[in-house]
Amino acid sequence: MGQEYFINSQELQTKVANLLPSQGGAGAGFDLSASTQIVPIIDLTESAEGSNVRQDLQTAFSFKDLTFNEITNATTTFISNTGYFRVFGNIGFTSTTSSTGKILLNDGSSSKELQVINSSAVATYLFDYVLFLEAGDSVIGDSNTTSCIISVATRQIADISGNLVNP
Repeated sequence: MGQEYFINSQELQTKVANLLPSQGGAGAGFDLSASTQIVPIIDLTESAEGSNVRQDLQTAFSFKDLTFNEITNATTTFISNTGYFRVFGNIGFTSTTSSTGKILLNDGSSSKELQVINSSAVATYLFDYVLFLEAGDSVIGDSNTTSCIISVATRQIADISGNLVNP
């Protein structure tokens, strides 16, 4: 049998009170304790949330949920829905002509550059993002010449409320 130690930390007690109000967080004044006894912990969070898919597997692409876009010498909106999305692909340059490829986040009135690649060489640059889009937001690819090809695969991984969309 292990030994027990009491922990007097206001910071820890406040954290427990906020996270677990039913466990004495309503001002009951319970002390925290620690033990030298080893107690195995089983994490049931995924099952309790309604998903049995590991978090890293949740962002996987699947045949039914994959959307692919190829953008050449154009500006194209490739996501305009709300929620959480995985955006994966590359910006490739096929000649030594000076070219620019961009991935932009747009809120309907202005854009922010997520990635900008300027190149005068034959090259490929990879990207892999997880993005959150609110109402009115979109993701745009911009290629300024035929020698700049943006290839983008996207998949929604959760809705705007954070409810997971299984692959």
